[in-house]
Amino acid sequence: MPPKRKRSTLDKARHFLSGGGVLREDSDDELGVEDHPWEWIYDGKCNGTLQADDKIVGARMGPFECHVGDIVLLKAPVSNEAWVAILYEFLEREEEDDDGDVVSEKKASMMWFSSEKEIRNSKKKRDDALPNELYITTNFDENALSTINGKATVLSYNAFHKRYPTGKVPRGSKQFGKTFVCRRGANTRTTTYTDELVWEDVYQGKHSLDSLSMLVEQQTVKTRKRKALKSIKENAVDDFVASDGDGDDPQTPRKRRKVASNTPTPGKSKQLTPRKFQTPTGRKIVTKKPLEFTPLGTRLLSPSQTQSSPFQIARSTLHVSAVPHALPCRESEFETVYSNLEAAITAGTGACIYISGTPGTGKTATVREVVAGLQSAVAEEQLDDFYFVEINGMKVTDPHQSYSLLWEALKGDRVSSAHALELLEREFTTPSPRRVPCVVLMDELDQLVTRNQGVMYNFFNWPQLRHSRLIVLAVANTMDLPERTLSNKISSRLGLTRITFPGYTHTQLMSIIQSRLEGIGQVVVEADAVQFASRKVAAVSGDARRALDICRRAVEIAEQESLAADAVGKENQAPDTPSKTPGRQGQTAATAMALKRGIVTIGTIKRAINEATSTPLAAYLRSLPLASKLFLAALLARLRRTGITESTLADVVDEARKMGIMAQNKAVETYLLTPEASPPHTDGDIDAETSTPSKRGRPKAKREQDRAARALGMGIAAQQLADAGIIGVEGRHGDRVGRVRLGVGEDDIRGALREDEESAGLGLAA
Repeated sequence: MPPKRKRSTLDKARHFLSGGGVLREDSDDELGVEDHPWEWIYDGKCNGTLQADDKIVGARMGPFECHVGDIVLLKAPVSNEAWVAILYEFLEREEEDDDGDVVSEKKASMMWFSSEKEIRNSKKKRDDALPNELYITTNFDENALSTINGKATVLSYNAFHKRYPTGKVPRGSKQFGKTFVCRRGANTRTTTYTDELVWEDVYQGKHSLDSLSMLVEQQTVKTRKRKALKSIKENAVDDFVASDGDGDDPQTPRKRRKVASNTPTPGKSKQLTPRKFQTPTGRKIVTKKPLEFTPLGTRLLSPSQTQSSPFQIARSTLHVSAVPHALPCRESEFETVYSNLEAAITAGTGACIYISGTPGTGKTATVREVVAGLQSAVAEEQLDDFYFVEINGMKVTDPHQSYSLLWEALKGDRVSSAHALELLEREFTTPSPRRVPCVVLMDELDQLVTRNQGVMYNFFNWPQLRHSRLIVLAVANTMDLPERTLSNKISSRLGLTRITFPGYTHTQLMSIIQSRLEGIGQVVVEADAVQFASRKVAAVSGDARRALDICRRAVEIAEQESLAADAVGKENQAPDTPSKTPGRQGQTAATAMALKRGIVTIGTIKRAINEATSTPLAAYLRSLPLASKLFLAALLARLRRTGITESTLADVVDEARKMGIMAQNKAVETYLLTPEASPPHTDGDIDAETSTPSKRGRPKAKREQDRAARALGMGIAAQQLADAGIIGVEGRHGDRVGRVRLGVGEDDIRGALREDEESAGLGLAA
């Protein structure tokens, strides 16, 4: 028999620190105080190896034994509450541990009991539950034998009161906390119950397991009647209505504005769906008692008073932070994310969904709309409840802070990152029939990558665990981030569910801008101007935020022109007439002329684009010498071909040499390519006029080798760019092995040098 392993003092301390409740030896003496290894009990044998005709009928841990059909208690992860289940079958599974080794683990398939705490639908839940009453369910799960914490006793109502006339188990009894009453079966998802039953009649041991399961299935409803995605669009609900598009294609639900309602907004404590946890802004949260004072009379301002002009309304709706009523041109992506997320929540399993796309393509906005639609389905009892937490890599000071945010979303407790990691490991590795699915949106994923990649590994590994019910939505700007940055063991755990958001086309950008400008009442931006801005942005990046910023700046320019023209018109205006009617007509005509002069045209869009591209960074990049521009072009070409953010100085110089040879740019060939030292000349190779070696007598291959010499001035160019912060150079003993990486955005460099004459032929216009 293998040696016994006693629980160390360190293990006990960790158990208390993790909030694990009462220790096992203090709560149950059946398994003893020492951890013996589990051994199988075979049919007709007590020990020995498993033969082909043998069958596992039980398991033993020291003096404790359990068999198929026994009712057992299971350990809770962070509380002293007991879970009860019936042992259905014993199994031995081979699984891969963290080190990649295949290990064999002893498990058991269990049929769960549920308490009234697990039934979250308060409208349909029965109100006659006893303090120690359980409901038998048809929920099966495989759990490790190490989770077993003793045996339990289940009785019928009459048998329990016959044994305990007072209705309570005495606290000093060994059966205290281990004896329960079962009067009905239930389905916790649909909140349906069976008829009242006598436990001793429906269950007499392991031979009654199948008949008991069939009885519960026949008298309860297995699944809810969930509305499909299409029916969400067709039926008008409180928060979502269908968009105005035609056809049968799936469309993004559009939020309805609540104009007037006599029903008050429900409090957060009464909401069926838990509130969404946002990434903290860094401010110190201090809970204080609110001040009590007599409120003063307030005056409600209508939108017409705060936004009196069409220009102000257009600027507010075109702002990137404004929440639109719909997400046009993302219907297929919305349906894909919705279906995958709904399937994972319904099945109660973990999942990883990787969403990629260039910035400004609506990734985060689409995910938020999907979550809002699912929360609406939860409120209408069409979907199981779930938690939602958003973790933005740009807003956390340390990637390890993600552990604290996730634990706070699950339990409401704020702990340190290291403590939260231990609690999450215990939570996701311990079976729990009461665990609610949790959806985690990890935005800006590339900012959460650490040196050892531990944060990414944990968040992608937890959904693979059987009991986690964790769904991770990883959002990043690059499609190949897992393969390029993360290790193989992390990218393999990410799975195959990957959704790509392509850049917007000019027609899609036109639809987005026009949808924002609806409802203003008059034309502020011409249709040709919208099309011109959309085509300009779509040709570069397809970023919707860039298109909205350009149009918003164009509206500001048009508004300034309109106000200036109106002021000039008032100065040249004739004196007011005594009659009021002519004055009104003149004022209306002046307003119309001012608005006509203030309409955004193609010229206004061009001015806005020039302002956007005429940043100090762009002006500095255009003023750089030719060697620095060639260095940047070579670095961008190297970045695009290899996909690696860092390159060595030698690779960049070699890339610049190749680009100089291939480019049809005489300035590069004349000033930045120098020939090698000429070979010793002969009398026939001397030019008579210059008294220098002549190239006429040299072979053609030698002349091509002269053109292929390395570029001049690359070291000075790199130093100049590093001093300006355009690139970062890692200084080492050897200059050619120093690493170089960009310090500014790639789009900023291409946008500044795209139309530069000196940079023609260097590949910056692509």
